[in-house]
Amino acid sequence: MSGTPSHRPRVAVARTGLPGDGVRRLATRFDVTAWPGSAPPAPAELGELARDCEGLLVLGSDRVDTALLDAAGPGLRVVALASMGYDGIDVAAAEERGVVVTHTPDVLADTTADVAMALILMARRRLPASVDTLRRGGWGAFRMDAFLGLDVHGATLGLIGYGQIARAVARRAAGFGMRVQHHHPRRKEDDELSRWVPFEELLRTSDVVSVHTPLTEETRGLIGATELALMRPTTTLVNTGRGGVVDEDALLGALRRGELHSAGLDVMTGEPRTDPSDPLFAEPHLVVLPHVGSATEATRAAMVSLAARNIEAVLDGQAAPTPIPGTPDRPGTPPT
Repeated sequence: MSGTPSHRPRVAVARTGLPGDGVRRLATRFDVTAWPGSAPPAPAELGELARDCEGLLVLGSDRVDTALLDAAGPGLRVVALASMGYDGIDVAAAEERGVVVTHTPDVLADTTADVAMALILMARRRLPASVDTLRRGGWGAFRMDAFLGLDVHGATLGLIGYGQIARAVARRAAGFGMRVQHHHPRRKEDDELSRWVPFEELLRTSDVVSVHTPLTEETRGLIGATELALMRPTTTLVNTGRGGVVDEDALLGALRRGELHSAGLDVMTGEPRTDPSDPLFAEPHLVVLPHVGSATEATRAAMVSLAARNIEAVLDGQAAPTPIPGTPDRPGTPPT
């Protein structure tokens, strides 16, 4: 006599072909349904994919709001985000429904710090302009005044935010002989890598300002016209945090007026930005990358693997390894 088949929880995955073996590992234990399209699912499509699932694996560009949580249904127990930043998640709405929300810290700090340093070098030394000139056939006779940038070695680096990525940038900056200072609103201590300074002092005294804060109501528009005006005309601004932290219109204005030397962005508002005529792409003193901070094979695979481990743990009745800070690590009972 055959027994009744055991229940296999359903897990929805918001993309197909994710790197690493995380999704394949989930499929050995759960009923996994991955989005089949080559383009990301629209919100309604993601809601349909998530219907009646107990676990949901999403990426940083996916919006998890009340509509999606309601579409998934009351059986949803965990949303695992394969990203460190979680501004696209309505964490409060998930908590109200007893859903655990997790992210992927620890695994991408060094890789993203590499890109922050690359942006510092590219923007401050104005390397993209020299590459563009070369590709256009414009490399002529040697000139002492051609392709002049500013030194990185010996410069003062100011870090806004002082989490894992910022400290990884500080370690790299030491190798370039940079002086490092940082501002964090709550942790006001120095360490072996950097000294703490007040926010406005950091803006006034740093040759390079590098942004490493999450996007919250407190940090949205943190670097606007007022803050840019405190920086010197020789300052370089780099953002590998979140797009909404920097007012892009104010940044473009400062660059065009010569009030800022240069800037580098790996993150922008309204991603993805696909219009070739976008003014961000045309500004000669601005280096823009398409959000590639964590884009190495090993790091992206590690992000998916950690997201999968969070799903496995919660569906096994265990604590999630990396819940969103300040949120439960196990499913709760939504309020009645």
